[in-house]
Amino acid sequence: MLEHVSITETGNDRDARAPGLAALAGLVADETRAACLLALLDGRAWTAGELARHAGVAPSTLSEHLGKLVAGGLLAEERQGRHRYVRLAGTRVAQLVEDLAVQVAPHPAPRPRTLRAASAGSAMARGRTCYDHLAGRIGIAVTDALTAHGLLSRLHEPGGRTGGAEPAPPPGGATSSAPAAPPGPPGPPASRERATGFLLTEAGLRWFERSGIALDRSTRRPLARACLDWTERRPHLAGAAGAALCRHALDAGWCVRIGSERAVKVTAAGERALAELLGIDAHSLR
Repeated sequence: MLEHVSITETGNDRDARAPGLAALAGLVADETRAACLLALLDGRAWTAGELARHAGVAPSTLSEHLGKLVAGGLLAEERQGRHRYVRLAGTRVAQLVEDLAVQVAPHPAPRPRTLRAASAGSAMARGRTCYDHLAGRIGIAVTDALTAHGLLSRLHEPGGRTGGAEPAPPPGGATSSAPAAPPGPPGPPASRERATGFLLTEAGLRWFERSGIALDRSTRRPLARACLDWTERRPHLAGAAGAALCRHALDAGWCVRIGSERAVKVTAAGERALAELLGIDAHSLR
């Protein structure tokens, strides 16, 4: 992402990653650039003009900030005609921004000053996209249901799984006697999977297959990763499985985007589908 300076170049025993880390911190340590990074967590490409209005700065000022973020590897850009579009450079950047945001998120949140701000805040807390996966109460409800049905396992330490009662089978009869999904490419090594906080079980792999939700298992991205939810203060499902589920929910009309930020809401069709597939009560999604 950023250039590294070797120990031989620094002339001392200082960690060679220190200059790169300092440069990365400097990129984020600006309120305007931070506002842009947070806005781009919706996973979409924004024009420079849209980001300038969002950040409350002049287009010329914003252009200078975007140049630094692109040069630093945090943003990717593309041009279409006269328009310049930027987006986060990838899932690793999105994870970095979200993890940093959790550390500084006010709790409890300050009181909104207007009814519009209150409505927007309520919508974001109910459901939103966290780059490419679901977050808020909706994301937590889906994660809890996947865990309760044994489709997702929480890992608290290397090699360790959470205890508790035997998970209930999901609606539709997803039990150990269900036919196995066709074998796919090998997933990440177990040691890497355990470091993510969540593990997609064999039953979970079969559930995604039967539900028609395609998992991309050809990359080094973990199938399941825990992402700390900044409103619920609990982990929701991220990783390739979280991204696939979010993408399917939007494409199938289970969820729709609302407003100009990251907020989403579950549709009537989504309530029926999630109740049928995971036994989620509709009231927990509203």
